[in-house]
Amino acid sequence: MITMSRSVTDDIATISRISAVPAILQIICETTGLRFAAVARVTHDSWTACAVLDKIDFGLHVGGELDVVTTLCHEIQTSHETIIIEKASEDDRYGDHHTPKLYGFESYLSVPVFRADGSFFGTICALDPLPATFSRPSISAMMESFAKLLASQLEAEEQFEATEAALLDAKQTAELREQFIALLGHDLRNPLSSIMSGAQLLLRRLKEPSVSGIANHMLTAARRASRLVDDVLDFARGRLGNGIPLILRDCSNLRDVLTHIVSEMQSAHPQRLIEADIAPLDAVRCDSDRLAQLLSNLLANALTHGTADGSVSVSARIQAGEFILAVNNQGTPILPERLSQLFQPYWREPSSTQSGLGLGLYIANEIAISHGGRMQATSATETGTTFTFTMPAGASPRG
Repeated sequence: MITMSRSVTDDIATISRISAVPAILQIICETTGLRFAAVARVTHDSWTACAVLDKIDFGLHVGGELDVVTTLCHEIQTSHETIIIEKASEDDRYGDHHTPKLYGFESYLSVPVFRADGSFFGTICALDPLPATFSRPSISAMMESFAKLLASQLEAEEQFEATEAALLDAKQTAELREQFIALLGHDLRNPLSSIMSGAQLLLRRLKEPSVSGIANHMLTAARRASRLVDDVLDFARGRLGNGIPLILRDCSNLRDVLTHIVSEMQSAHPQRLIEADIAPLDAVRCDSDRLAQLLSNLLANALTHGTADGSVSVSARIQAGEFILAVNNQGTPILPERLSQLFQPYWREPSSTQSGLGLGLYIANEIAISHGGRMQATSATETGTTFTFTMPAGASPRG
């Protein structure tokens, strides 16, 4: 139910978006023979036309206002009753009323319209300078049905407007939040760089084991924090619509770059076996640093979620003009309904206790998209879980 304060201008705009209103006015005119019909927003001090069908050049247009005390709608607002006049000049109640004389009409219909919360919105009315003959019960029933229809349409339209406004506000808030994250991540880079430089200097100059241990711990923590900052920045770029930035070139050393990443991850996890089958990769057009980041993220995911005693395999090749990189690990298969969620930010299995932000697969997917490629995940008991990145060997950035 809409409870927010609305202006008359808001109500005119709302009525204009209800497609049934012109049809309602047309049916009223055709059924009654009256040649002017309108939907009016009525307040304590004004009558404003929200929709008009005028076949007599009455001179009132959408947005046109009347002094409410000069209209019969002023009485309807108080009585909440439908008014039907066939010939005002001979009507017992309205023969001497100022409104028919002021506006020059003989026949007149008006029915109150109430919002869903019971508040008075206005009227649906019709008039004509000529007298008319109505079947009062049927005309009254028709007008009241149209008033109920209009009320329900008003409620639906206003609910839609409220939802749309809330979504826009949420979108703007999200964009501001992600801009803040990007700025914060950028500003954190300098102090982290200083900490890493200081720790490296201490390691070079101090030989005391206890001090060296502290410096090593500082350096490891700073590097991890730096990686988290890089992930946050990449996440913000992706969410703000700019995509992961690339420096594309023909990379003749891509095989060496990927092999180095495998070697680094093997050194960091000596208890695990990483098997690599990386074919010659000549002249792949890519950002090799970003593909190294993609492989590092996939390997980190495989080592985290694969079985502790199972191997992880990496393969890379060019086939039919496409560069294909795949990482496989053994372990409990991922449920089919979860496969589509893997590349969402902050995603992790509900039972997972892993540290980090849960952005690794999301960023890998963004890197793939920026290269004009795609990520795919498959998982089965027999074959394990495989993440496959495919892109044209002569890729262009997302445009």
